[in-house]
Amino acid sequence: MNSKHKQPNKTSGYWLVASSSRGVTVLMVIAFMGIFLIIMGTITSYTFQEARYGRALYAREQALAIAEGGLEYYRWFLAHNPGNLTNGTGLPGPYTYTVNDPEGGPLGVASLAIGGNSSCNVIQSIDITSTGRSDLNPGFPRTLAARYMRTSVAAYSYLLNSNVWAGADRIITGPYFSNGGVRMDGSNNSDVSSAQSTWNCTSSYGCNPTQSSAPGVVGAGSGSALWRYPVASVDFAGIAVSLANLKTYAQNNGGLYFAAASGSVNNRGYHLIFKSNGSVDVYRVTGTTGVIGSANGSTFVTEYNIIATKTLVGNYTIPASCSLIFVDDRVWIEGVVKGKVTVVAATPDDTGTTSDVILPNNITYAAQDGTSGLTAISERNVLIPLNSPDTMEIHGIFSAQSGYYGRNYYTTSGSNDVPSQYDAYVLQTQLTTAGTIVSNGRTGTKWNCGGSYCSGYANRTDSYDQLQATNPPPFTPSASTDYSFVLWREQ
Repeated sequence: MNSKHKQPNKTSGYWLVASSSRGVTVLMVIAFMGIFLIIMGTITSYTFQEARYGRALYAREQALAIAEGGLEYYRWFLAHNPGNLTNGTGLPGPYTYTVNDPEGGPLGVASLAIGGNSSCNVIQSIDITSTGRSDLNPGFPRTLAARYMRTSVAAYSYLLNSNVWAGADRIITGPYFSNGGVRMDGSNNSDVSSAQSTWNCTSSYGCNPTQSSAPGVVGAGSGSALWRYPVASVDFAGIAVSLANLKTYAQNNGGLYFAAASGSVNNRGYHLIFKSNGSVDVYRVTGTTGVIGSANGSTFVTEYNIIATKTLVGNYTIPASCSLIFVDDRVWIEGVVKGKVTVVAATPDDTGTTSDVILPNNITYAAQDGTSGLTAISERNVLIPLNSPDTMEIHGIFSAQSGYYGRNYYTTSGSNDVPSQYDAYVLQTQLTTAGTIVSNGRTGTKWNCGGSYCSGYANRTDSYDQLQATNPPPFTPSASTDYSFVLWREQ
């Protein structure tokens, strides 16, 4: 038999190869399409996510503007309805205020919560919390909190109503202002401002020869870039608080009131020693030691600012609801202050004298977080007496409404020398003040004689207390008659 050999089918083999190749191609196409779809899906998802994020951001920004609109609305409302904390409804909040776009209708709603900070049943400041929600997306609210009050004198390191000289040893932190001219030889890290464009700077202010048309702020201080003049003046008549009102609050609204002590005017008053537990020891001064001093360096008088004898009246807890101590007499203040308290020294109604606040020793705070604070208001002067510490530290806001703040000039030689037991007190080393000095007259805690230091404190450091600026003790004088937001933050 003849055997036949079967020949390979080349066409069939080619078909198998081609078919296999097409299968690989299809798989690759499907794989690439899958990858492409995944990428496109990711891009699309990212695009939508970004669009949603962008809309959310826009809604958040709108919500912030709406919240601010709520604050501005209630500031306008308070300007027309002072002290009204209920949006005119007489009902508890929160209150709603619709914010409109003049060209596009309502943008959203601000929810307002209003709270008053009171002492002796008198509102001191108003806190407004405004939460804004955009109609575009209410799910992204923004909340702003603000405090509405008149700017306090605590926003300054010094607030003065006369010409003044800050010596080369002075280190001043915080705004320094005078309605008069300023000779600034010290260092400053904030504005030094004068309401005068020019003034007569004599040798009494360190100008030798006299500069009859000195710039509003002149001197050798290192911070001249921050000197400002002329600026708007401050109305000191407006700064002065009504002592009659404060007396009424202390007597009838839960504060502490002390009538004029018995005895001669020069041998009486009250000595307040604050305690770190929130109370105060009150002594009645029954005798003082007279020394000769001078407020201007030339006219000497016998002053009676050193306590010789005293008797305890009692220990008093400072009332939280009316932390006001009103004294119809002179008052000496020292100790550790806990909480916020204001002390007033006024003239008794039946005398022709004017009372002073006297600072015989250190005054500090129990806490440095802004929860403690002292304001001392004197109808006349705020004085540091001869027997003050060599290194002295005082915290507080000290206001001399009609007089001056300072330490008088004392001497150990000549006809006006102090008693020998006080010789060591004439020259003192360091005075540190943390807070605010308000003085109607010229201040002075260091004296030069013929260009050389001869009395007072050789070195002085002054800094304002920023924590008191927006939350001062009750009835702290205001530097402006206008109400504004002194605190503004997002919660």
